[in-house]
Amino acid sequence: MSQRMDPSGTLGSVRIDVWLWAARFFRTRTLARQAIDTGKVEVGGQRPKASRALRVGDALRIVRGEETFELEVLALSDDRGPASVARQLYRESEASMKAREEARLARRAARDGYRPPEHRPDKRARRLIRALGDIDLS
Repeated sequence: MSQRMDPSGTLGSVRIDVWLWAARFFRTRTLARQAIDTGKVEVGGQRPKASRALRVGDALRIVRGEETFELEVLALSDDRGPASVARQLYRESEASMKAREEARLARRAARDGYRPPEHRPDKRARRLIRALGDIDLS
């Protein structure tokens, strides 16, 4: 039952978990289903079931990690293809793109100044680290 992208809407509908997988929001259908079951996906402001039929024109809100996507379904597909084809399945709102970019810049600013050590601590450094930890206990 492999059907390619259908912008005309003659496909009718596709399960939301299949569409999320085909649009490359999640690596597997199982992860897409888990996101739906835990309330990280909304259709028209409501929590759907994984088997809900998705149609062209539906508004989705997807929370994936620290990112939130607000988008409109432009085409249906139950076949996972390349990323360039997957991007044609939806249109993300300008506000959503701007919010994601601002959040990305805030995360980058929060970790500025942190430099991970170049190598693992040696025996002497581990003893010092342990000794510093013991100071808090007394």
